[in-house]
Amino acid sequence: MDSVLLSRMLFGTSMAFHIIFATLGVGVTLMIFFAELMHWIRKDRDYGVMAKRWTKGFAILLGVAIPSGTIVGVMLSLLWPGFMEIVGKVIAVPFQIEIFAFFLEAVFMSIYVYAADRLSSVMRIISVAVVAFGASSSAVLINIAHSWMNTPAGFQLTDGRVTDVDPWAAVLNASMPVTSKHVLATAYMTGAFVLVSIAAYRLLRKASSDAERTYHKKGLMLALAVALLASIYTAANGHDTAKMLHNEMPLKLAAAEGLFETQASAPLAIMGIPDPEQEAVVGGIEIPGMLSWLATGSTDGVVQGLNDFPQDEWPPLFVHTLFNLMVGIGFSLIGIAGFALLWSIFFRKRGFPAWLLILLIATGPLSMLGIEFGWIFSCVARQPWTIYGIQLTSNAATQSGNIGILFILFITLYIVLLVLTSLVLKYFFSRNPLQRELTVSNGEAF
Repeated sequence: MDSVLLSRMLFGTSMAFHIIFATLGVGVTLMIFFAELMHWIRKDRDYGVMAKRWTKGFAILLGVAIPSGTIVGVMLSLLWPGFMEIVGKVIAVPFQIEIFAFFLEAVFMSIYVYAADRLSSVMRIISVAVVAFGASSSAVLINIAHSWMNTPAGFQLTDGRVTDVDPWAAVLNASMPVTSKHVLATAYMTGAFVLVSIAAYRLLRKASSDAERTYHKKGLMLALAVALLASIYTAANGHDTAKMLHNEMPLKLAAAEGLFETQASAPLAIMGIPDPEQEAVVGGIEIPGMLSWLATGSTDGVVQGLNDFPQDEWPPLFVHTLFNLMVGIGFSLIGIAGFALLWSIFFRKRGFPAWLLILLIATGPLSMLGIEFGWIFSCVARQPWTIYGIQLTSNAATQSGNIGILFILFITLYIVLLVLTSLVLKYFFSRNPLQRELTVSNGEAF
């Protein structure tokens, strides 16, 4: 394999690993905030215990998120020197501000954890709100750099030299507002669904006491409500994303939908495989005019097709499958969460049946898969460009050797870290059983 492909594989794997912990860092902190808020409003000790236990789980995940994020930052410099040469001159601002966002998150997390027994409920809510704000800000600031890669702005490249730099124009690039909202909504959704999975799994176990089952039912309902709202907003944001792609990256939209010919009343192709020879999506289901409506707001709108662009600039057409998997998972999660909430309303006394709890257990892994598919789609569908329309990936990558060895070493490292993190979480919570905390804790102190 050449160094470009190996660099993409190594960096992509590192991002896929880090995104698990980064996403949960944003989503779970919001859920801790809601648990503290419910504790204050209802004066219910269970929500205080909930915030306490979720925080301890988050702290373990944070221990992996920080070094894995550092690895990603180092790899940017080592694997993509051509890219970093432009980044350092144009889009360094969000990286610099992100340091302060992380500092804010770390300081108030320390206050929230170590001074919890000396803080009132209101002060704990304020502290964890700042933590959640810092985590969300970090996500937005990092996403700004990613969105700039898709819709670059704020500079000119003249004879290979960066000129006319406007850092704030780069920050406020065309795709930044839409993608930032999407990143936050999906992170909130995923953090909530992971907690839904945990609560549903605990409810499925017959050995739990009545107090534990009551606790897990409260956690499940709180997480379900947040997950459903975030999922619905994510779906609504998809309409804005389609419009942005239509205006700014029509080739990426065409590849996502397997649309070959420019046409009015363009259909939305669900599943199937794009075939360049037949210039059609084979085996897919088409909804007439739907793609035009998503992209332009009108079923008669004209959408550009792949054939309007040079074939050597086409991204791999399997991005159509990635896009469909991402969207399919999103709508499945809305359906499961919505059905579960309706069940709880109409069959409150019956509780959740085992088959529904099994479906709810699946929502956490599914939401994380949706995140992974979404990020892979966003990056792969930009190929062959690192900075869309300006810098080819082949010109951004390092030419150094031995990347294959590094790839194997880091894959091994990530597998070990995943196993160790799972074991640490299991060991910690088995040594600190819920029943004991429900018995002795007043929900005020960590």
